[in-house]
Amino acid sequence: MAPEKPPCLPFLMLPLLTLLLQQADPRSFVVDRERDMFLLDGAPFRYVSGSLHYFRVPRILWADRLFKMRLSGLNAVQFYVPWNYHEPEPGVYNFNGSRDLFTFLNEAAIANLLVILRPGPYICAEWDMGGLPSWLLRNPKINLRTSDPDFLAAVDSWFKVLLPKIYPFLYHNGGNIISIQVENEYGSYRACDFNYMRHLAGLFRALLGDKILLFTTDGPEGLKCGTLKGLYATIDFGPADNMTKIFALLRKYEPHGPLVNSEYYTGWLDYWGQNHSTRSIVPIARGLENMLKLGASVNMYMFHGGTNFGYWNGADEKGRFLPITTSYDYDAPISEAGDPTPKLFALRNVIGKFQEVPLGPLPPPSHKMMLGPLTLHLDGDLLAFLDFLCPQGPIHSVLPLTFEAVKQDHGFMLYRTYLSYSIFEPTPLWVPNNGVHDRAYVMMDGVFQGVLERNINNKLYLMGKTGAKLDILLENMGRLSFGSNHSDFKGLLEPPILGQTVLTQWMMFPLKVDHFVKWWYTFKLPKRPQPKDPSGPTFYSTMFPILGSAGDTFLYLPGWTKGQVWINGFNLGRYWTKLGPQHTLYVPRPLLLPRGAVNTVTLLELENVPLEPQIQFLDRPILNITVHRTHMYSLSADVQGDSDPMELSGH
Repeated sequence: MAPEKPPCLPFLMLPLLTLLLQQADPRSFVVDRERDMFLLDGAPFRYVSGSLHYFRVPRILWADRLFKMRLSGLNAVQFYVPWNYHEPEPGVYNFNGSRDLFTFLNEAAIANLLVILRPGPYICAEWDMGGLPSWLLRNPKINLRTSDPDFLAAVDSWFKVLLPKIYPFLYHNGGNIISIQVENEYGSYRACDFNYMRHLAGLFRALLGDKILLFTTDGPEGLKCGTLKGLYATIDFGPADNMTKIFALLRKYEPHGPLVNSEYYTGWLDYWGQNHSTRSIVPIARGLENMLKLGASVNMYMFHGGTNFGYWNGADEKGRFLPITTSYDYDAPISEAGDPTPKLFALRNVIGKFQEVPLGPLPPPSHKMMLGPLTLHLDGDLLAFLDFLCPQGPIHSVLPLTFEAVKQDHGFMLYRTYLSYSIFEPTPLWVPNNGVHDRAYVMMDGVFQGVLERNINNKLYLMGKTGAKLDILLENMGRLSFGSNHSDFKGLLEPPILGQTVLTQWMMFPLKVDHFVKWWYTFKLPKRPQPKDPSGPTFYSTMFPILGSAGDTFLYLPGWTKGQVWINGFNLGRYWTKLGPQHTLYVPRPLLLPRGAVNTVTLLELENVPLEPQIQFLDRPILNITVHRTHMYSLSADVQGDSDPMELSGH
């Protein structure tokens, strides 16, 4: 009888390996309430994080910005997920290209950064409608951020798509997401609907499980309505605030566990017509050091702000409508162009006192390019291209309809009617009940007459014969992202009145301006007869090669008034040179075609063109020139100035 073979070694080791794996600590991020600290894989842990928004940075630059954050000493990155960026229409989802947040998560992992995720559904972030999709307003009676069944149904549908995609990236599943915020500064909202917060908390738990740490963030005044049992409470405040007093208030809602400032403000946002916000380095660095001495975890908002490209900026309503600038530089430690600033090095020195900072120097500022001046050429007024801007034709209605009613989310819509009688004397045109949202550019038989504005009871005086064509171009300047955050409908919310007559029989043209800009320069549509003295909404363009080394640059528009600008078909955002404070628009190098190719700049100037229609590309930004020429945005001295204390506002 042959001797029996001994069992193979791997087979003998299987029970031992199984036992060892069962005894090994799983990946975990938890709150230790007895010692007032976080534990990462069982060891004491404190995060020093910074905010960066993938939707404000070109995808090709994500890795660069994250790498610089890690070299600054941060061990985590915090970011929002804007719902409206990913679900442009109900049931239509986009996670491609610049919307591929999963690639962003992977880039953060490569940079050795943990992630603090803030998926909303409301995010504020100075983003259009606070991240909520404007198609929600197609139901004019919807109650946002409440337990309104219509709102909850939309939220549930969205999160049942998003959160399962997030699940594999949770830390205990091998990913880098250590915690997730539920809603955002809900205590600052008027509703105080705890049923809504309970619904969200239950939804997050159902889709993400019990192991992920869920938290809330509120300013000191919002803790009462923003916190919820079962969600870890954190707070936000800036260096000008009383840290001891605010953390003591937090302890009333979260008696045990680590102290967390989820938004420690390194700078502040800018509004059109106000001064550019700057915050000095010394108090910011001192405040960070004092919090770290307490053992607190801190997220700096913003660490890199980026840019509100396209139409994505939000707005505030603080006694008046305040749209936010295209630049979201925020006076952050990493500039809008991705360059390290003195503020970064000061904060890095503070962080180095408390935890290891990666060795090696930070990359130097990127190469910057200068070019021009370049002369722009008149392509034609907007009305001449109406067939191409609105190929589907107008929508007819007795009374004007809102953007939302005709499914126009962003940008511009033209309202047209014809005079039913002659007016031989200057007669006032106005819109009652603050019905212009947000700016109206008025033309009579193609001739620009002036502007009607939100929150201003101004009038334009018109004359015209029977059958004269009255065109009103409405610009959506960004939906409210904070403040009352009520449903911010756009367009003509009330029918205009001419003299004593309510104007009716309107045609609405939802304009596809971005599509037109790309199509026009691809197919070279024939040019139209040009007006001798162009004014009002008009297209201009020029083409240019880059003969030397391309680099990041800043588009300067001296003498131009207000409008939208595109580089090679990419919507850089709004300019409002006449008002300020922002006078240049950041142009990332990847948007420019390399040596030998021809680049195109397109402007839609909405009001008045300079005598010399020129532009320049500069090697540094101009963000701090404010020209107070309109009563809508002029501010008294007590609300301006760089030394103002930071408001506890939503982000």
